[in-house]
Order: sequence, then structure tokens, then C-alpha cells
Amino acid sequence: MTSPTPALGRVDPPFVADERAMLAAWLDYHRVTLETKCAGVSDEALRERLAGHPSSLSLLGLVRHLAEVERSWFRRGVAGQDAPPLYYSKDDPDGDFDNVDDADVGEAFATWRAECEQAREILARVESLDITFNQRDEQISVRWLLVHMIEEYARHNGHADLLRERIDGATGD
Repeated sequence: MTSPTPALGRVDPPFVADERAMLAAWLDYHRVTLETKCAGVSDEALRERLAGHPSSLSLLGLVRHLAEVERSWFRRGVAGQDAPPLYYSKDDPDGDFDNVDDADVGEAFATWRAECEQAREILARVESLDITFNQRDEQISVRWLLVHMIEEYARHNGHADLLRERIDGATGD
């Protein structure tokens, strides 16, 4: 049984802070929420697709997907790094969600944590939230990216809530 434990304690974001600190705190809050939703769940249950046909959604798929999201937006987008996809390809665009049956749970969590840490480091080097980068043939500000990442995690944490409740009845925020 793999029991991912949150690398960071979940801390409520501050009620008063500057914009960068507030957005970064909310993003970290949602990152830790995802990990908390997966804590104490067996490898088999993490891989289990419980959302129902046609969805291939699983907790492990969410972790792999969010590793890809972190990697894409922060490393490829903001930092301009050559960071190819890890779990999907042009021929397998949903590989992050679909290919979990034999996926290494420990590797997936380690990769996701590493991508989160890379994202934090990249964000720390950004001088202003007004800095833009080109992705999807659009100029995107770091401010927009942080709001989008909070939305992405919040949406997927809702999925994780439902999946976890189906696994063992655990509920909570």
C-alpha cells in the first residue's frame, strides 16, 4: 500500500497579503489538497476508475495530469524550457489519465511533487505578475496563469473529492 503523505502541511491562505503571496498561497493550498485526497489510499484504489463510463478518471490520473499541467505552464510556458510531455503524446493525448493500470504510483507522486517545486522556483524568479509568455499562440501573463492554476486545481480537487468518497467514504475539504 502506498500512502502518499502531503509534503507540505495544508495551511489556509492568508486573509491579507500582496497579490503574488495570496495567489501562490492559494495554489499551494490546492496542491496540498490534492495530495491529502490521495493520502492513505492503496495503489490499486489510486488507479481505479470510479467516475463511470466514458470517463477514465482516477486519483492517480489526476496526479499525473496535474504534473503535466505544472510542467507545461511553468517549465515550457513561463521558463521556455524544453520539457516534453511525460505521460501523453500526440498519438495518446489522454495518456496521463488513461495509462494508469500499470503506472508506478511512487514515481507519479514524485514527479508531480518535483514539477510543483520547479513551478515554485520559476515563479520566485519572475519579476512581475505582468510578465507575459507565449503559449497557445497567445501572450499570457503570469497573473492569468496563477488564477488559471488555482481554477484547474479547484476543479480537479472536486473530482478527487468524489473519487475518494467512492473509494472509502472519506469526505472533507
